[in-house]
Amino acid sequence: MAWLYALLASRPVVWLLLFVNAAGTIYGYYWYRYQLADTPPVFLPFVPDSPTASLFFLVVLVAWLFGRSAPLFEALALVTLVKYGIWAVVMNVLVWRVTGTLDWAGWMLIVSHGAMAIEGMLYARFYRFRFLHLMLAAVWTLHNDVIDYVFGMMPRYSVLADYVNEIGYFTFWLSIASIAAAYQLGVRLRRQPLLPGGMSFRQASE
Repeated sequence: MAWLYALLASRPVVWLLLFVNAAGTIYGYYWYRYQLADTPPVFLPFVPDSPTASLFFLVVLVAWLFGRSAPLFEALALVTLVKYGIWAVVMNVLVWRVTGTLDWAGWMLIVSHGAMAIEGMLYARFYRFRFLHLMLAAVWTLHNDVIDYVFGMMPRYSVLADYVNEIGYFTFWLSIASIAAAYQLGVRLRRQPLLPGGMSFRQASE
């Protein structure tokens, strides 16, 4: 696996991911445009779940390119990329099962959000966040579930309206699983010595 981590840490790959995730983040906020227009201002930071997850990862990528790490954003990125990546895949598969069809946008969401979850886990070995950072990310993530399913700010899938209680229950446990995965991948496992972007963490600290 050393070759894979060397590839992931290379500067061209980090730049590529920066551009891809920036495009996805912009499109994600555009996708939420109608819901955001109807959202009370106090809830606005908590509505566009997936683009905000990729925005967290963008901060991480930019920090790496400058030879730095951003531990809190690393924790937020890992938890939310995994959670919302899996969530969107499951929701679109459920739309397919309920309606018997799925348009090209739904398939695009399955592919792009599956990639979100994968990139979050692939880069976990490079993260430098600690348990405190993970706990702050956990508070953000679980608080977001409250905003979504207590205050009704969840992403709009009209064909799944009859299953909102079950979706809320699933989402809560998906949050717990994502936090647990982030602890295992980002805190317990041995970290990679390279800083993505072509510099070692020792060099970055000098």
